[in-house]
Amino acid sequence: MIIVLVAACQPSETNKTRNSLRAPAYPLVSIDPYTSGWAFNDNLYDGAVKHWTGADFPLIGALSVDSLTYRFMGNESTLYKALAKMAGEEAWEGAYTFDKPADSWNATDFDDAKWKRGQAAFGSRNMTAVRTLWENPVREIWMRREVQLSEEDLTNKIFLNYSHDDIVEIYFNGVEVFRAGCCGDGKLMELPEEAVKLLKPGRNIIAMHCENTAGEALIDVGLSVAIPLENKLAQAAEQKSVEVQATQTHYVFACGGVELQLSFTAPLLMDNLELISRPVNYLTYKVSSLDGKAHNVAAYFEAAPAWALNKPYQESRAEQFAANGLSYLKTGSASQEILGKKGDNVRIDWGYFYLAGKDAPEYQYLTGDPAALRRAFTDGETPNVDSIEGRKHLAVIHKIGKVEGKTQISNRIMLGYDDIYSIQYFGTNLRPYWNADSSKTIIDAFAQADKDYESLMKQCAAFDADLMKRASLAGGVKYAELCALVYRQAISAHKLVKSPDGELLFLSKENFSNGSIGTVDVTYPSAPLFLIYNPELCKGLLNHIFYYSESGRWTKPFAAHDVGTYPIANGQTYGGDMPVEESGNMIILTAAIADAEGNADYAAKHWDVLTVWTDYLVENGLDPENQLCTDDFAGHFAHNTNLSIKAIMGIASYAKLADMLGKKDVAEKYLATAKEMAAQWKTMAADSDHYRLTFDQQGTWSQKYNLVWDKLLKTDVFAKDITDAEIAWYLGKQNIYGLPLDNRETYTKADWIIWTATLAKDKATFEKFIEPIYKFANETTDRVPMTDWYFTDKPNQRGFQARSVVGGFFIKLMDEK
Repeated sequence: MIIVLVAACQPSETNKTRNSLRAPAYPLVSIDPYTSGWAFNDNLYDGAVKHWTGADFPLIGALSVDSLTYRFMGNESTLYKALAKMAGEEAWEGAYTFDKPADSWNATDFDDAKWKRGQAAFGSRNMTAVRTLWENPVREIWMRREVQLSEEDLTNKIFLNYSHDDIVEIYFNGVEVFRAGCCGDGKLMELPEEAVKLLKPGRNIIAMHCENTAGEALIDVGLSVAIPLENKLAQAAEQKSVEVQATQTHYVFACGGVELQLSFTAPLLMDNLELISRPVNYLTYKVSSLDGKAHNVAAYFEAAPAWALNKPYQESRAEQFAANGLSYLKTGSASQEILGKKGDNVRIDWGYFYLAGKDAPEYQYLTGDPAALRRAFTDGETPNVDSIEGRKHLAVIHKIGKVEGKTQISNRIMLGYDDIYSIQYFGTNLRPYWNADSSKTIIDAFAQADKDYESLMKQCAAFDADLMKRASLAGGVKYAELCALVYRQAISAHKLVKSPDGELLFLSKENFSNGSIGTVDVTYPSAPLFLIYNPELCKGLLNHIFYYSESGRWTKPFAAHDVGTYPIANGQTYGGDMPVEESGNMIILTAAIADAEGNADYAAKHWDVLTVWTDYLVENGLDPENQLCTDDFAGHFAHNTNLSIKAIMGIASYAKLADMLGKKDVAEKYLATAKEMAAQWKTMAADSDHYRLTFDQQGTWSQKYNLVWDKLLKTDVFAKDITDAEIAWYLGKQNIYGLPLDNRETYTKADWIIWTATLAKDKATFEKFIEPIYKFANETTDRVPMTDWYFTDKPNQRGFQARSVVGGFFIKLMDEK
């Protein structure tokens, strides 16, 4: 049986295990795929806090010590004001044609009177802010936009904003300023000198030509002006340390004569669904004197409206208010189009971001121009709160007062997000789990979070220490440190809601792999974490796929790939099916849930569709035809031996479920089928001292990570010497940063390596596979949230980041009894 782990009591400092891993990026705020903040640098003050996509989510922190200011978080990023808004912010009209125009089409004085007129953006109906359709079979579009500029505009640096899909060339007043052969979204570039020379008051022309080579199409353009910086927070603190634990990231700084301890806490304790759904994180700051002398101290925290915007140029609205002993700062987009956007590289622009803290005289809660807010902190000025309606920042100033001797003063602020509605599920808009019945407000959530603070800090510290201890015992210290790194990433790449029928839905977003929602072959690798800590969440990963088939909305005899594009879950949007892959995934995970719970009640609810999928695998699974599998980035191919293992394990899992339900005849029949297929597999896949990538290609190899379920579920359908031979083979194929996925490329998948390593018979061998993954995480030059797809011969990401699949790192803990 798979063991479900429960955190131990609060540890003492002596058994707390420190994490020494230099993270590729440090998790700071972990609520859901939209409200997600990361530090992409070693030092918290070396760059802007960012969303996992890489978009800036500015969050600035500074400490005043004896009138000297030390910036410890973020930086004073350049701000931009729209001169000509893009379509996502405001509709604009341009001239366009689908017919190739005269060569002078991009000239300022070209006559476009015979062209069509349309509102931007131009593109496919599924793309953001499209108002004029440009779709297949039309491949090319030519577009012209007139922009009026004033004398004052020309005194500032002017930047071009643009989005395109795919090939584009852009001209400003007849001069080419940009050309690219692939797509770009929300890009920003300063106009080159030759274009600046042609700027003039009044009429200016931006001309674009875009060619759609495949898939979706999009073209949009605008202008912005940079707002000069004052650099009031130029002096950085000295960062002394940083470490990542499962639920917390801890920093220590020296700010003159004062030490600052800063902790970001996301209380993602999975035995409490209400808690992991609560959209509130904590930022704890503790100050003490380094030299024992008295110091006068104040703290400053500032957040940009970008936390509630898809694009930083969108207009926002901000306000300050107090309730129930707490003061709040609130910001959100002016447009508030609920569930109005979907896609991959997209951020939320409905609902509201909040900063909250004590409602007390020593605190100031301000909204306004960021430069004025910083002057209020450094110089004591009173900012004009009406100065920049449409782009106000939020700021908290805490006058801590005298810090001296050995006394440590601890305080906190809270960060949270009210998305109002989280998911559209087959036509019904769903609120987040914490407010599924609409009976609560975000103020209630913050009040409860504030009340729970002391208890949660103890629980989180206990959980963090317990995880490090258990994972170290199971797979070594480096394995434990990797698990701590990815814990919040895996959970917060999902959204927890209830279906209209009251079923739990724990819906993933495919971060930087296409934006699909509820993808089964993302669920499959992520599942070990949730099987360990709360199998109910694993059911939430499957319920929507069962419903999709059982409702009759999905009629094929195999499982669907997804139910839409995040956050719109109205049906599969992925372009291709994965029949064997997804059916096998669903059946195996249903068996894993039964093993974790000690009963197959969940399987009984879905027995009919499980039977249909299993029979499909019996008929089509041994030697799969040309199709995609979860490693779809490697392309279509037939006779996939690892995919065949998945099919066989799906059938064996169904047999296990039948046995647990007392269906002995069914169990015997399907177990015999699985064993017969496994024996055939061994003969078909054999290649001297290892087993092939595909049945028909000698001299090939691949990771057979799907075999891990034969071990974990104790189905024993595959001969043990298969695993022994594969592990020995893999040890000879490792590169500096890990074991390649197969013989075709040097890239790998980190989650699959850990699944493969779990097949090893002993901890020492397991650690041989973990060491290169750790080395990659510790040395990669691509500073982004942990990627699962990277090169094994160089410290570079191949693609993907911040995905939930890193929950698969925890599979070794499932192997511990």
